[in-house]
Amino acid sequence: MSEAPKILLAHQLKLLKLPTFLREYEKMARQCAAEGLDHVQFLARLVEFELIDRERRTIERRIKAANFPAVKSLDSFDFKAIPKLNKIQVLELARCEWIERRENVIALGPSGTGKTHVALGLGLHACQKGLSVGFTTAAALVNALMEARDERRLLRLQKQIAGYKLLIIDELGFVPLSKTGAELLFETISLRYERGSTLITSNLPFDEWTETFGTERLTGALLDRLTHHVSILEMNGDSYRLAQSRARKSPQAE
Repeated sequence: MSEAPKILLAHQLKLLKLPTFLREYEKMARQCAAEGLDHVQFLARLVEFELIDRERRTIERRIKAANFPAVKSLDSFDFKAIPKLNKIQVLELARCEWIERRENVIALGPSGTGKTHVALGLGLHACQKGLSVGFTTAAALVNALMEARDERRLLRLQKQIAGYKLLIIDELGFVPLSKTGAELLFETISLRYERGSTLITSNLPFDEWTETFGTERLTGALLDRLTHHVSILEMNGDSYRLAQSRARKSPQAE
């Protein structure tokens, strides 16, 4: 093929937003010719490549939009380090059917037991299943809500948060909330009730959540909404992070 048709084809493929076609068509044409495949089989293979690559790019965009602090999979989680965690339950949650049913997940356990890792792993699976995900810490979410309220854009932010198929709120209970912050967080979670799934990690058992929200009334109302349809992950045990750190250092010590 002369240069002029190549340039025209490249321009048209860019207009059609078919980058994989553009990148692969010459190599694919040579392969198909060598295998004796006709033009229909060539096009079918090229279309398949484009679809696979498009899905990969879409997943990458979802992961970026989720604002994960790190990308972690459940495959890299050492379930043996937290024996009280039900591995079968976690792997069932990774199928994301609970998100389709608009149910919730709460992971409870001391600091360092891998709650965030599991939350990130479940969030990654949701992105790969085509679901919109948002990740935030409780403190960052409350700060964003208070700032939005002061700037008269609270409803817009709450609408955005309510739109996630899965909202992950990490580290609830690490920092006590102000009365206004607790009320804003309660209001935001309530807006998602039976509209989307929420995954919360906390270092506090339920009977200590009042320390974070300030009043038993607010705590009770929040738990009533969160635990209506919920799976609870018990993650009590020795520090997962400390065990991982020791495991990394032990070969060096030898």
